[in-house]
Amino acid sequence: MSTFTGLWSRRRDIPPTPSPGDVTLRATSVTAQRGTSTVLREVDFTVAAGEVVALVGPNGAGKSSLLAALAGELAVTAGEVTLNDRALARWSAADMALRRAVLPQTHSVGFPFTAREVVAMGRAPWANTPAADQDDELITTAMTATDVTHLAARPFPALSGGERARVALARVLAQHTATLLLDEPTAALDLGHQEQVLKLAVDRAAAGIAVVVVVHDLGVAAAYADRVTVLDSGRVVADGPPRDVLEPALLTRVYRHPVDVFDHPETGLQLVLPGRDKR
Repeated sequence: MSTFTGLWSRRRDIPPTPSPGDVTLRATSVTAQRGTSTVLREVDFTVAAGEVVALVGPNGAGKSSLLAALAGELAVTAGEVTLNDRALARWSAADMALRRAVLPQTHSVGFPFTAREVVAMGRAPWANTPAADQDDELITTAMTATDVTHLAARPFPALSGGERARVALARVLAQHTATLLLDEPTAALDLGHQEQVLKLAVDRAAAGIAVVVVVHDLGVAAAYADRVTVLDSGRVVADGPPRDVLEPALLTRVYRHPVDVFDHPETGLQLVLPGRDKR
């Protein structure tokens, strides 16, 4: 038996579903390094069932590093990350995979699996659980939600960047966990599919899922997030509802560039744009 197969071979129980408002992931005074560089500094962060939290900040602010620390993919040098009130170190990889799913920035597969086979990989953690009976249904539902059903038989490496991103998201959705960690899920997508993905995140939160999403577009954070966490130089400098956090003085300071924030004249939604000289 291979190590990969053995990881999922033992019988496991289905985790209980968190109640709305239950904190599923918590970082407490977390500090972390990549090589010799400190990328997170005494970060406190939570996400609860039923909310979308957007991580924003300039390049190198620590957004992806925080997501990796929450996922257990980046070791912390101080502080602690807990999943369902239990330190990550006390979870096996298999049991963590039943509770949180992670969408990385890059989407690569070493063999020419079809798109449907890649999505089906999201169901691997549920082998030997009663939930395995839902595999086909959840795979089909995830592919429909991300508009990749027509790509089912295509080899994953032959897909465009945007198509691969949507198939990778379908894999994460098919995993069907109580917490979703999404690192720049809209980066390779056209405008319509960007909106589709963010609406999916909101729908998942409405269904009781905890969602953390790294985004660069502050307007997206304003429109779709329940909370916005602003990072700068590895520290959390603001955290709260979009209208409390996305204000010009703070954003101008963090992004080192003038930022304008105003309400759309028809919808009332916040618009966040870089300040530009009149031409």
